[in-house]
Amino acid sequence: MAEKILSVGIDVGTTTTQLIFSELLIENTASDFSVPCIKIIDKKIIYRSEIYFTPLITPTKIDVQKIKELIEHEYQKGKIAKSDISTGAVIITGETARKENSESVLNSLSDFAGDFVVATAGPELESILAGRGAGADIESKSRHEVVANVDIGGGTTNISVFKNGEVIDTCCLDIGGRLIKVDKTTHRITYISKKIQKLIEINSLNIHENSLINNSELMKLTKILSSGIGEVLNVSKRTELSKYLVTDKTLREDYKIDHVMFSGGVADCIYKQESKEAFEFGDIGVSLGKSISDSFWIENINVIDSIETIRATVIGAGNHTTTISGSTILYSTDVFPLKNIPVVSIDVGDEDDELRQNKLIEAIETKIKWFELSDEQQLVALSINGNRKFSFKNIEELADVVLKGMNLLLVKDRPIIIIVEKDVGKILGLMIQKINVKNNPLICIDSIRVRDGDYIDIGTPLSGGKVVPVVVKTLALGY
Repeated sequence: MAEKILSVGIDVGTTTTQLIFSELLIENTASDFSVPCIKIIDKKIIYRSEIYFTPLITPTKIDVQKIKELIEHEYQKGKIAKSDISTGAVIITGETARKENSESVLNSLSDFAGDFVVATAGPELESILAGRGAGADIESKSRHEVVANVDIGGGTTNISVFKNGEVIDTCCLDIGGRLIKVDKTTHRITYISKKIQKLIEINSLNIHENSLINNSELMKLTKILSSGIGEVLNVSKRTELSKYLVTDKTLREDYKIDHVMFSGGVADCIYKQESKEAFEFGDIGVSLGKSISDSFWIENINVIDSIETIRATVIGAGNHTTTISGSTILYSTDVFPLKNIPVVSIDVGDEDDELRQNKLIEAIETKIKWFELSDEQQLVALSINGNRKFSFKNIEELADVVLKGMNLLLVKDRPIIIIVEKDVGKILGLMIQKINVKNNPLICIDSIRVRDGDYIDIGTPLSGGKVVPVVVKTLALGY
């Protein structure tokens, strides 16, 4: 019988703050004579909040109390109690993530997502959530082609690239509609971000804070910003411009993007060609959208419609963060929920490979030392990947490898957290319990693949304790 759980997505962005409530349907899809296989079989948005301008006290400080009041108001309007929520995500995105009190905002809102919340502002995760919320993953899978989603918000532009439904690349640029703020009535510039100010100076543009906006000079600037997006997408030749605008790493050049879609607040100014007041949002978003839609490079790439524009990230947060573990799992009952646990991984190969115990123990020991363990609260999860079909002997050997490799955590009485790609979590957990004389709390779950550099959240068990909800946060996608 299917079980319904409620999920919330809260997005505090550079320009706007919003939330959605989603209903996730989970069900055992296995037959009565098989090991349970519980999956999310349906997702449905049941409530969308109003879209609010993100309240700020100063340009560098978020109004925490005002945001909390907005969220409380939307819970009341949606007739949802905090106790009804089983899972969800609070995402602080774009420039807002760089505000001096962003951590305080996350802490103040965590109470609105029940026992299980993602609180992160990583650009890679933001890119992926926006791409999934916009439907780029679905389009890439149905078309069997490479689809890029360009999410242009108030402070940043996040690009995610999907192939056959899976993300293969991400990128973040310092491009956004609210990097220059303009008084809607007087058209006087009230704010220019430092990065854009330097770009203005490099190009000798007549745009200055506290002066009236010069429309022709502004169009020169937004054309430059648009060109930067085209370069990163490999539609036009890359120059120093794209290097300057990229926040960390750019997109790779070893694949071709077949289609591009747009999301974020600026996307509506790209897709919808009807006339808009240039500064109706108090920023340069309208001009930026027009420059992109009129750009030379956009004619050289196939643009497709997105499912969502301004709500893409919040829908990604509420609908696409949670996955479900396998049901052959074992856990101690008093350790949930767990949040922001770094992952280290080992690969045990396939059945034709020898299980090299000493090499695996050394690898685990080395990777655990990546993290500073002087903090007694530090936890590390171990991921065991590979295509091996485990024999009972392999399970015994692997349990020994885990305990010896994770000894640094064992002596600190920290919980043992194991994530196995294959569905052997319960038997491995039982074997670990049998030989671990220290009796550390244990979570051993399966049917989830994670890797070095990922972080996970594990929520309170669902479906009568058969499975646990898991959020995998990929904070750095490798090349």
